[in-house]
Amino acid sequence: MKNLKTLFFAFTLLFSVANYAQTADEIISTYIENIGGKEKLEQLKGVQMIGNMKMQGMEIPFEMLSTKDGKQLVSIELQGNKMVWSAFDGEVSWQRNQMTMDAEKSDNEATQNLKNELEQFPDPFLNYKEKGYTVELIGKETIDGTETFKIKLTKKPVLVNGELVPNITHYYFDTENFVPIVTESQVNQGPMKGQTVKSTLSDYQEVSGIYFPFSIGSQFQTMEFKEIKLNPEVDAASFALPAKK
Repeated sequence: MKNLKTLFFAFTLLFSVANYAQTADEIISTYIENIGGKEKLEQLKGVQMIGNMKMQGMEIPFEMLSTKDGKQLVSIELQGNKMVWSAFDGEVSWQRNQMTMDAEKSDNEATQNLKNELEQFPDPFLNYKEKGYTVELIGKETIDGTETFKIKLTKKPVLVNGELVPNITHYYFDTENFVPIVTESQVNQGPMKGQTVKSTLSDYQEVSGIYFPFSIGSQFQTMEFKEIKLNPEVDAASFALPAKK
């Protein structure tokens, strides 16, 4: 009898886990369909986001361009001067020193982490299994009066001082619209190591048949997008590390 009960419990647990996994897939499938559909997302070659970043009492106009082939460029405007702040051409990543404003090449570890992160374009949940990601439905949770599904997304691990560290983000999907309204992730390095960063996503708007959150905010900064362009023209030279003067 004891063995029978143990076997029954094992089958029940297995069924429960499988059911949760299937439910997670259904939530993600509905989400992908609601924001435009798999076909439209797969056809995207690039996304350019134009807006303002608010942080530490400052408001900085910026543009961020990401491409399907793994490139990224961030431009900002300071005191009327527009400049490329950071970029990655698929092989070399760089960013400006905040003190000297000189362009500095990133080390191999930071470059590899960025390369892995850009593989999620245009959305981490699109074909997530092919990307090597896993998902898990944790359950339901109420966020500021809104019922949500809490989904754990595990992406490729990040390198921190030569060691692989788990790369996990929790997404809270509105149960009515099936879109994320909050994300939570843990800082893996630096002075804030171990702390959780909570971001809110809101003001979803349609751009050529695909929905994007036009407002993303955290305890450190808020990004408000004025315009999002799909498949913009890309100048390959703008990603290159500037030559030292």
